[in-house]
Order: sequence, then C-alpha cells, then structure tokens
Amino acid sequence: MLGKLEKVDLRQIWQTEGQDFTPWLAREENLEMLGEVIGIEIELEAQEKDVGPFRADILCKNTEDNSLVLIENQIERTDHKHLGQLLTYAAGLQSVTIVWVAAKFTEEHRAALDWLNEITDKKFRFFGLEVELWKIGNSAAAPKFNVISKPNNWSKTVSDAAKEIENQTTSETKKLQYRYWLGLVDYLEEVKSKIRPQEPRPQHWLTFTIGRSGFHLNTLLNTRENKIGVELVITDKDEAKAFYHLLLKDKEVIEREMGCALEWKENPEKTQSKVALFKNGNIADEKDRSVQQEWIKNTLEKFDSVFRKRIRNL
Repeated sequence: MLGKLEKVDLRQIWQTEGQDFTPWLAREENLEMLGEVIGIEIELEAQEKDVGPFRADILCKNTEDNSLVLIENQIERTDHKHLGQLLTYAAGLQSVTIVWVAAKFTEEHRAALDWLNEITDKKFRFFGLEVELWKIGNSAAAPKFNVISKPNNWSKTVSDAAKEIENQTTSETKKLQYRYWLGLVDYLEEVKSKIRPQEPRPQHWLTFTIGRSGFHLNTLLNTRENKIGVELVITDKDEAKAFYHLLLKDKEVIEREMGCALEWKENPEKTQSKVALFKNGNIADEKDRSVQQEWIKNTLEKFDSVFRKRIRNL
C-alpha cells in the first residue's frame, strides 16, 4: 500500500529565518543537497557574513573555481527588499553566483531573475529556488528544492566555445579535443554519473570538482603519446605541498583502494602537485571511443571515492 504525500508548513519546522532556517541550510549535508539541485559543488565560508558594505545570509565558495556563492533565504514570499540586496551584491563583486531561496516566488521576481541571467555575462549567475517540506503519514518532514529560475550557462558556453574553435588559428587538434570532451560530457549524463565537469573547451584537459576548493580532478588527452589520463590536482596556493605529503603518507593504502599504482608528482618547482593514472588510447580512433569513455568514467569515480573524504579531512 502506498502512502500519501502531505505538504508541511515551513513555519512548523523553522520558526525564524535567522535562528532556524539559515543554520539548517548552512549544514554541510544541506548545502550539498542544494548544490546538487543547481549543479554547483559548494563549501561553506560563513553565515551572516559582511561582504563589502552588505551582509550575506550564507557565504560559500564554488569548489570549481573558488568564486563566491551568496545565498539569500526567506521562508516566505519573495519581496523587493531581497531583490534589491541581490542587485547590490552583483554590483559590488567581479564574479558571483547568487542563490535566492524562498517559500514562494512571485511571477515578477522570477521574471526579474530570468532577465538578469539574460543580460549579464557568465561571471554572474542567478538562481531562484522554492523550498518545500513534505512527509508521508507520521514520517519526518523532508525538504525539496524546486528551481524557479536559472542561468542559461550551457547555451552561452556552447556559443563561446563554438566561436573559439571556428577561429582560423584554432588547430585540428584543438577541434578534436573539443569534440572529444563534448562526447564525454554527453556520455556522463547518459549513464547518470555524479561526477561534475566544468565547461568543455578546446584544450587537452577537462576539469571536475572534488568537494573542496584548492583541489580538483582533470581528465587528460595526450595526442603525441596516444594516452588518456585522470589526475588529482592540488592547487592550494599556501599548502599544496603540505597536503601532497599528507596524502603521500597514505600512498600504500590509497593505491590498494585504487587497485593499481599511481604516478605521484610533487613538482617542487611548480605550484601544483599531482597524483595521476594513464592508459593508452588514441583519441582520433572513434571505434575505441566508447571504451575510452567508460575507462575515464570509472577512473574518475574511483579517484572521487578514494580521495574525496581524505581531502575534506586534511
């Protein structure tokens, strides 16, 4: 027998925004849930944080590029005051993602976010989310975020990249790389992988988040040696080498969990340190493309499962 879904009034669970809803939303597991909805992996920086002359309910970082993510929340209908705050944030920052969470969006405020996403470049992204609570019978209430407005980043990305590869100076290799990454992204979406790629570009690498700023995963194409690869990149400008050596101490355990030996590259003369795995593969061979895509997917997911928790605990 199936149960019946019942909607729960937000005020039954969160009495106030500042003392109840904001602290709940700022918890790691809830930011992770919100991030999954908007397709951005985020980590908390602060609550009720002054950012220049204004104050953000929740301040986060996008682990993909360390850019700011500002979250404004209401457990009531959207209003002009909060819209004005969002515009102030955007005016005062060079690059930012703004997430407006509310119990209900008016049509005027949804249209305003759509318009902002249309007229601004990709350095500014505006999301509108409605939050709901649902339960079945006597079960605990469960939250649900519904996307009301979001940036049209994908079409902008495709347009920008298309212009770049159409440029006369773009080589055939760059065009091949771009098509390869587009195919990989489509494959990852098709098999419903949770690994999140950055925007595909005509270059020999494609970047993926791994849950903490200062770290990311790359997939690699080496057309000269006919190799494909996956690497963990440590980019933290202050502690990259220290983090690398902390991971290196667990080298034996990490490689046992990976099921293979890895290439450990401290790169003492460079900022970044890396841990990598490579496989022979000719990216121009379309008959072998599905095999390569499967290997990249499996290797990315293995890197993610082995390194993600370790990185967060460093």
